[in-house]
Amino acid sequence: MRSAYGSNDRPLEDLTARARIRDAALEQFAEHGFKAATIRGIARAAGVSPGLVQHHFGSKEGVRRACDDAVLDLVRRKIRAVETGELASPGFIGALSSIAPPLVRYVARAVVDDSSAGATLMDEMAESAEEFLSATWPERFPPGSQRTVDAAAVLVAQSVGALVLHEHVARRMGLRAWQDILTPRIGLAQLDVYQSVGEYVSSGFGEQVRKAAEALVEPGPEHDALEGAGRQETGRG
Repeated sequence: MRSAYGSNDRPLEDLTARARIRDAALEQFAEHGFKAATIRGIARAAGVSPGLVQHHFGSKEGVRRACDDAVLDLVRRKIRAVETGELASPGFIGALSSIAPPLVRYVARAVVDDSSAGATLMDEMAESAEEFLSATWPERFPPGSQRTVDAAAVLVAQSVGALVLHEHVARRMGLRAWQDILTPRIGLAQLDVYQSVGEYVSSGFGEQVRKAAEALVEPGPEHDALEGAGRQETGRG
């Protein structure tokens, strides 16, 4: 059975029967969801008996906890690679799409399913995004400010949204759903959008839209100070 991991990411412990079962469970949960996946289906995919699955994990919930732990560990390593510069792009979609397709699909399931790993992933990616924004644009995104928290949450939601809606994205782009999750076309499309939106927001009409949106937000001292800093940045640009 092939690994659900990329060839460079598979831990040494994955040579065990327990890990083969977990690999099979990752694909079963990703494809069918936690509720529809069964111990019998996982055992069949792993080439073992249902009894051996229960021996190693106790229950389907136990199998899912092992899958959650494995995916969280791998995604954390990818996020650290983004932070240290090992991956060229600060985009989280790049970190996620550099792991094997079954794990990417599992992540997409986790954030919309009832898995606790979904909330943990979102929280950790948002915290990492806050650090990135504050380090890159400290005047616009001061550490710990509400503006930084809001921006990081939206940034991660937009990136993960491309995973959750991947089947629709693939259909529109003429890709094979999940098989082509590693294609650079998706990342390039995101960069094109980010660049164009940045130009739009900096335009005269974009400023009018910003002012209209700001008028709907209750202003406060922090908001006023941040807007002043943002306009100074625009003036320098």
